[in-house]
Parts: sequence; C-alpha cells; structure tokens
Amino acid sequence: MAPKVEEPALVRATEVVIGGPIAVRDLAERMGVSGAELIKSLIRLGIVASLNQVLDPESARIAVSEMGLVVHAVQPEAVEGEATPEEKRPPVPEEDRPEDLKARSPVVTVMGHVDHGKTSLLDAIRKTNVTAGEAGGITQHIGASTVEWNGKRIVFLDTPGHEAFTAMRARGAQVTDIAVLVVAADDGVMPQTLEAINHARAAKVPILVALNKIDKDNALPDRVKKQLSEIGLASEDWGGNTVVVPVSAKVGTGIDDLLDMILLMAEMGELKANPDRRARGIVIETRLDKGLGPVASVLVQSGTLRVGDPILAGTAFGRVRAMADDKGQRLEEAGPATPVEVTGLDELPAAGDVFRVLADEKMAREIASQRDIKRRVQELGGGQAATSLEDLFRRAIEGEKKQLNLVLKADVQGSLEALRQSFEKLEEPEVGIEIIHTGVGGVRETDVMLAAASDAIIIAFNVTPDAGARQAAEQRRVDVRTYRIIYDAINDVKAALKGLRAPIYKEVVLGHATIRQLFKIPKVGTIAGCYVTDGKIARKNKLRVVRDGVIVHDGPIASLRHVKDDVRDVATGFECGIGLENFQDIKEGDILEAFAMEEVAR
Repeated sequence: MAPKVEEPALVRATEVVIGGPIAVRDLAERMGVSGAELIKSLIRLGIVASLNQVLDPESARIAVSEMGLVVHAVQPEAVEGEATPEEKRPPVPEEDRPEDLKARSPVVTVMGHVDHGKTSLLDAIRKTNVTAGEAGGITQHIGASTVEWNGKRIVFLDTPGHEAFTAMRARGAQVTDIAVLVVAADDGVMPQTLEAINHARAAKVPILVALNKIDKDNALPDRVKKQLSEIGLASEDWGGNTVVVPVSAKVGTGIDDLLDMILLMAEMGELKANPDRRARGIVIETRLDKGLGPVASVLVQSGTLRVGDPILAGTAFGRVRAMADDKGQRLEEAGPATPVEVTGLDELPAAGDVFRVLADEKMAREIASQRDIKRRVQELGGGQAATSLEDLFRRAIEGEKKQLNLVLKADVQGSLEALRQSFEKLEEPEVGIEIIHTGVGGVRETDVMLAAASDAIIIAFNVTPDAGARQAAEQRRVDVRTYRIIYDAINDVKAALKGLRAPIYKEVVLGHATIRQLFKIPKVGTIAGCYVTDGKIARKNKLRVVRDGVIVHDGPIASLRHVKDDVRDVATGFECGIGLENFQDIKEGDILEAFAMEEVAR
C-alpha cells in the first residue's frame, strides 16, 4: 500500500490568529499541522481533547505557543463589527447612515388589567383586517401578528402584556414602539393597570389608552378619564397629552379610530430602519417541534433576513432553513418590523435574546461557544449582580454618582404612601432616588422583572415575595428587602445614600410550612398542624405568618413537635405541630415562613 502523503503536504503556518473558542480540527487547519500532531501537543499540556472538541481561547493560545508559532489574540467582535458577545451592543453607526434609513411599521404591545379585554381587543382588530379569502383569521401563532390598515402595516405582539416586554427589556432588548393600555370603562384604573403604566414608563414607551367596554350600560368614561389624569395620563380632551380612544371590542366600535391613532403616533415617532444590511432583531418566542427541531419566532428590527443566512441568537447558532409569517406563508426574505418563524438553529434561544446575521456559520459557532462559556461561569456565581444597598454604599465610597431606583410594595395603601413620601424627602448630592413602581400586596415575579430591567431595589413593607418572585430574584440577583418597621427601611436607604455604613444584616429565608389543620390544646392554646413544603423549620428560627401575601405576625417558635416528640427541626415533606409565642390568630391556609438574620461583612 502506498504511503499516505496528506500530512507532508500540509503547509505549516508561522502565525495564527485566535479570536475565541475554537474546535481542535479548525485550529489544526489554521496552524497547518495534522489533527493528530495537535492532539499530542495538547496531551503534553495535560489537555485531553478530540478533533471536534472546542478549546477555550487561552488553552488554544498556549498550545499554539508550545508548538513554536506566533499567536495573535483578537476579540471576535472585532471581526466585521458584527460578532459582539455583548447582547446590548448597538449596530455599528456607520452602517446606518441617515440616507439609508427608511420608514418601518410600528410594533405595538397591548397591556392592561386582567378581564379588561386585551385579548378581545386583539381579536377585534384581527377580524377588522381579515379579508374574504382569509376566513378563520390567523392560522399560525408565532408570538406576533400583522395588520394592514389604510395601506400601512402594524405589528401587534401577542405576548402576555407588560410582564413579557419587561422580561425582554431585562435582557437588553427594546422591542415595543407603542403601548396600548386597555382600561375598562365600567371598571376603571385597577392595580394591574397601574403596574402596566409603570412598566411602560420605565421602558420609555409612549402610551395610547383604549377605553374599552363603552357599550355597557354602566360605563363611566369620564370617571375613568379622571382616574387617568390623577396618575399623569390626562386625555387630550381634558387638556392633557394622552390619546384616549373609546372602543368596544365586543361590538367593534372605535377599532378603526384606534388603528388610525396608532398609525398617527407611529408617523409622529418617525420610526425608521435600514433594510440594506445584515438582519438584526429580537427573539419573541421559541418552541421545540418534533419534525422541525428548534423553532424561534423572531422580530426583524433592522436589515433583511433571508433564507440561508448564518444566524446567531444568544448561545444558539445555525443557518436559516425556512421562514414563515403569522399567516403560515413561506417567505424567502423579511425586512424591518416583520415577525417570522425561523427554523435551522442548533438549540432553543431564550425569549428576548438579540439575534443577528453574521458573515459565516463558523463565526456564529465560535461566538455562540464563547457565550455558552460565559453563561456557565455566571451560573456558577460569576455573574454581575444587580444594584443592592451594599453596591450603592461601595459606589458612594468610590465617589461614583449613582441613582437608586426603588420598587415599593406594602400591605396597605397608607403604608405605601408613607414610604413613598419618606423616600422622596431623602436628598443626597451624589445619589438620587426614583420610585419607579408602587403596589399593595405581596412581591410578585412581575415586580422582580421590572426591578431587574430598571436596575432597582425592592422594598417590601409587611409583605413577602412569593415562591416565583423569590426564585426570579435569586436568578436575576435582585435585592429584595423586607421590613416590619418603616423607620428601619428609611434608615437603611438613608445610610446607604450617605455612604455612612453598609447594612449590617441580611435576611435569609430557611423554609416554608402550610397550616393544614388547627388544634385547640387546653392551657396551651392553638397549635398549627403543618406540612413543610420547602427548606427546613428549626426550633431556633423565627417564624412569620403570611396570609394572602401579607405578614400578620412574626416572632419566635414556642413549640415544635413531630408526631408526639419535641424536635429541633423538621425537613421538607414532613408534618409537624407548631406553637407560636404570644400569637393565636392563625388560620388554615396560612403560610409559616422560617427566617434568620445573617451578618453582612462590612
């Protein structure tokens, strides 16, 4: 058999450029050596790798240096100005010259209180737009829908209101141009209405009010306009700047006027994008299809996306295999402000991830690998923490000016107003305070998402975060502070603002138990028959009684028993009897939350 001549034919390089993570096979090709030779060199360095394994940049550079070649290290984002690992980096300015920009369609999110008619309004808008040949309306749900009106197009996001676009904004993705706030004329401004307004204001998105259900006999549109004016959304006919359109999703009244006003606001906003560049946009939704694999619904924000384009979205990469619009029609290309469903990615990206088209799939693979490494480092605790009082204290010492954003939650409106007024009176030359949202009731996941997107701290007075909020706060590294005494909250923030001291203690939640049954014991009092749902309840812990998200008591444990025995602690999944010191007003369904105060290092 003739000897192999493949390896001798390789031309050994003298210099190698390494930008990011790279597969062993690709590195060997760049170096002009065989894969087997490079693997042997890696083994001598203590790195066991196969040809398809991806090396981190540092290991690759060491291996190249060990083999006597010159290494040039460059960042992937330096290549063609597109390959940035930063999700929030804006497009390269020189690519979007004023003369290249063309008018684009507006992207609209519908928000408002539950049962005020958000879904009904979207359905009414679609029915207005459905032609005779499109009976049945939307045939495919891709997270967004397009409506043609007076020869122009409007894109409506089908995401569930303010939570979704705030979650996207928390990931650095600004997607909405106009927020349509749906308020029922028979119900008025409600807690979720206020929440939606605060989310839109925090995102600096213009608000258009759709006054729904005006067909009902008990509708009071003037009362609702008065409520809106009290919260800074005075309608134009009341001397304000807010567009308020009376509509009825049920009978179809005012839908035409609403679409006209959306187009007018879009025209005033001069929404433009450059269609003649590589596409860039936002991932709206994702799903895993048995036949197609990972499927991502994306909104193109600038450029034109075409079938065959190499695409990068978060840690996912691939090549656009096929595209379809919200009507299920196959597309070959999609311009700015166009929602499409894309197949061809290697994995599911996250909703809110920025996607972009790169020069080639190889570059997309390397950057996706680099992002995946960074993500894993963050999951192991190396991520950037959000603003906390300790962080503010450090910034004050370093002389860096910083604004403190606050989300306030309390058990009653009176406490909320007292907190708001107290914080608004705190003034420091180096640090300002802005209250971006207030609300009555427990801390919810939406509060945490708003705080994460706005770099804010949550102050909870006499209320606690629910399980979803607690998990979201941990993932997003949002500082949630619970207080029972209003002056403690004020003093902690005041001290941090002045840079006098960092807070000394932080609260650690240790476990939860649900009261399932109450027992009256003579000469002892009421004992709570509980089931420990998570964590651990220990005799030495303090307990707070939480009823519908509101703290009604906190104090020490008087007794803790399992079956008939006194015990030191009870773990998850076990039942126990708990007696509280100096508190008998417990009810079935109450949550007992065990907590401790841990000292924070100065």
